[in-house]
Formats: sequence, structure tokens, C-alpha cells
Amino acid sequence: MLYTFKSDAAADVIMFADVAKKLVAILGKDPEDVKGIVTVEQLPDAIERLRTAIDEDKARQAARDEETEEEKEAAAAAGKTGMGAPVGLAQRAWPLLDMLQSSLKDGVPVVWGV
Repeated sequence: MLYTFKSDAAADVIMFADVAKKLVAILGKDPEDVKGIVTVEQLPDAIERLRTAIDEDKARQAARDEETEEEKEAAAAAGKTGMGAPVGLAQRAWPLLDMLQSSLKDGVPVVWGV
């Protein structure tokens, strides 16, 4: 299933449901609701929550980058490097964060499932 986040301030952001539900929960909304809205009044808090989650994910990624040579070799053997490396939350969240920021600037809500 796909989630499409919409705003009059930005292009649509489309995500698979599993990732979208995680981000919706980070925004402080019920991830089980297939329809939702971040009102203009809720945008500053939603932006702060998402930025915090991105910063935490980047910190985890930085810790992984400091792996020992043995850990890096094990990851390479398992195919978890380069293009096969997992995509982090920070990378997946940036388009939505950009949409939220544009929406706040233009004073319009962000919706999904409509």
C-alpha cells in the first residue's frame, strides 16, 4: 500500500505504508489512520519531531560508520554495503520534512489518504 502526502505548497510525497506509518507516528498522529492531517497550527511541532528523529537516525548512522574493520567486512559479506546498504529514516524523511516546512511557510496543511 502507498501513502500520498499532499500539500498545496509542495509536490506530492509518495511512500510505502511501512515507512509512512513510522513517519506519521513521529509526527504525533495515529499510524493506523489511513487518512490524516497536520494542520497549520500543528506544523511547527511536527517539524520539530521529524527533525529530532532525523538527527537521532544520523547519530546512529555515524556510530555505524565507526565500525571496526571486522564489522565492515562482515557487513560487506552480508551484502549490506554500497547500494545494498539499508536506507535510513533520515533519508526517507527528508521529502516529508521539506513538504512540512514549505507548508508552514505558505500557511497550508499537509494531508494524506484523501
